[in-house]
Amino acid sequence: MATSYLSPGVYVEEVDRGSKPIEAVGTNTVGFLGESSKGPVNESVLITNWSQFVKTFGDFKDCSEHLAHAVYGFFNNGGSRCFVVNVGAPETAKVEVKPTGDKKDEKQAQPVTTGGGRDALYIGRDGGPGARTGLKCFDEIDEVAILAAPGQVSPAVQDALLSHAETRKDRFAVLDSPETITGGVDKLPKPRDSKYGAYYFPWIQVYDPDKGNIFVPPSGHIAGVYSRTDSERGVHKAPANEIVRGALGLKYNVSKGEQDLLNPKGINAIRFMNGGIRIWGARTLSSDPSWRYINVRRLFIMVESSIERATQWVVFEPNDHRLWKRVQRTISSFLTLLW
Repeated sequence: MATSYLSPGVYVEEVDRGSKPIEAVGTNTVGFLGESSKGPVNESVLITNWSQFVKTFGDFKDCSEHLAHAVYGFFNNGGSRCFVVNVGAPETAKVEVKPTGDKKDEKQAQPVTTGGGRDALYIGRDGGPGARTGLKCFDEIDEVAILAAPGQVSPAVQDALLSHAETRKDRFAVLDSPETITGGVDKLPKPRDSKYGAYYFPWIQVYDPDKGNIFVPPSGHIAGVYSRTDSERGVHKAPANEIVRGALGLKYNVSKGEQDLLNPKGINAIRFMNGGIRIWGARTLSSDPSWRYINVRRLFIMVESSIERATQWVVFEPNDHRLWKRVQRTISSFLTLLW
């Protein structure tokens, strides 16, 4: 308000008393964990296209085939933005390190061994700002809405992904099944119960420029379908009955009878349906009927995150009925428009 009125006249004042608009947060930015012999290690790098990924981390020869094909499949299926954390060079990689005295060069990927094996590289450690490794690097990135560690089927790594999503409450984990199974699909191992993750079976066949047709984990392609569905239809739409672009075949052809066994367990099948390879399931890993479906969980993640970020202005405001009414109008307007 004006501090004083020193002479006769008309004074115009701006009084901020109405509701403040809430902008929906993004839901299609993916965080990938993987291995490459090129590029920075344990650092979240924003990637917006395949060419940028190749320039930063190398192509199919430099990366583990799981990471390279996952990122390629992500962009091929409609993805637009992702953060990549390189946990170190693949075990089979041969890396020549030339000391230059530059600290940036010294941080380039090298074969890494830890007491916890390869799982420890992915799970990572929280050493504070600038000293986080593996999955902990994503604690610094609020934009990430989907998590994937392509090809990592270890219970320890998958539990870490689910725990990270559950702790943050603003992201969702996409998990891969093992490449091969012993016995029928009823023997397929399943991660623990969680409403912040989804599990996909089987692996898909793609073309590799050096090896020909190979089988790769589907999580990168699935994340691309999530992103495409969010952009074209919205996060409320289930990412299912969608073509998986780039998929040439399947490791296992799942029948309807076999899916009848998988679906109640929260295992989403990828099947050849209606002339193409499609995602034929949209369930989370939760046993709670309220959070059974992926689109329901991700919609509420978006709503909760949007409200939380857009109402930070209320902090330190006078806590009275006028503030309560403004907050109520703001949130009601957002939810009504969303509905």
